[in-house]
Amino acid sequence: MGAQIIDGKARAARIRENVAEAVARLGTGHGLTPGLAVVLVGEDPASQVYVRNKARQTVEVGMRSFEHRLPAETDEAELLDLVARLNADPAVHGILVQLPLPPHIDATRVIDAINPDKDVDGFHVVNAGRLMVGLDGMVPCTPLGCLVLIRDVMSDISGAEAVVVGRSNIVGKPMGQLLLRENATVTIAHSRTRDLPDVCRRADILVAAVGRPEMIRSDWIKPGAVVIDVGINRVPAPERGAGKSRLVGDVAFAEAAEVAGAITPVPGGVGPMTIACLLANTVTAACRLHGLPVPPDLLSS
Repeated sequence: MGAQIIDGKARAARIRENVAEAVARLGTGHGLTPGLAVVLVGEDPASQVYVRNKARQTVEVGMRSFEHRLPAETDEAELLDLVARLNADPAVHGILVQLPLPPHIDATRVIDAINPDKDVDGFHVVNAGRLMVGLDGMVPCTPLGCLVLIRDVMSDISGAEAVVVGRSNIVGKPMGQLLLRENATVTIAHSRTRDLPDVCRRADILVAAVGRPEMIRSDWIKPGAVVIDVGINRVPAPERGAGKSRLVGDVAFAEAAEVAGAITPVPGGVGPMTIACLLANTVTAACRLHGLPVPPDLLSS
């Protein structure tokens, strides 16, 4: 195994330390405690784990955590009413509605109801537009975490050939915009891309966010490339016992690590960075809402 393994868990811990220090300074200097509200509708097991982790880490860095758990049968009007109340609550600086929502609720309508300045997920169309044109806004947490990891192992992204496999509004599209902002040459690839393996082989930076277990093989990877695996897929693991499973990414890690220059593992790569960047975004939102400068060191190493 020749690649440098990018330790997202350790990097996320350093971001949380930065956030905790910033929160302490805001409290001492301005009497301000950032608050994050997380809304969960229904009982999706994975979502419950995510929400529990977010709430725990929010409290650990000294921020206020507001959890709202609603039954699956909650109607759209009730959820929109809750969002309106959180928008108006001065103690709440960040609002996150956990996806996916039950099928009878229009997720786009709910996201668009969030005050863009409190949209710490960065999913609101206003924040997407701000990212597109290069204005300050809330940046989606997973792409932001990916960029931090790329910067850690690439001293100069400018001019690099970057390929993002996946075109979702949550990861693929904003990832492409962030890399463009770093002056990379960016290709967004997807299921309709012709000769996808050949496109991937051009990449100095390859970001896999397609949601297909171990789809990207070692012969798709340019020797020495930085490979960022966003995928989190649960697959059967009969070697662990009947009914057991394991997590894998969108990249065939073991074989890819023989070719790449640096690569994120799954788990322990991008995943921890998402929550860490959510906490950083909440501090950013609190500062902007109160007209205070955003601490420049939130994402520093």
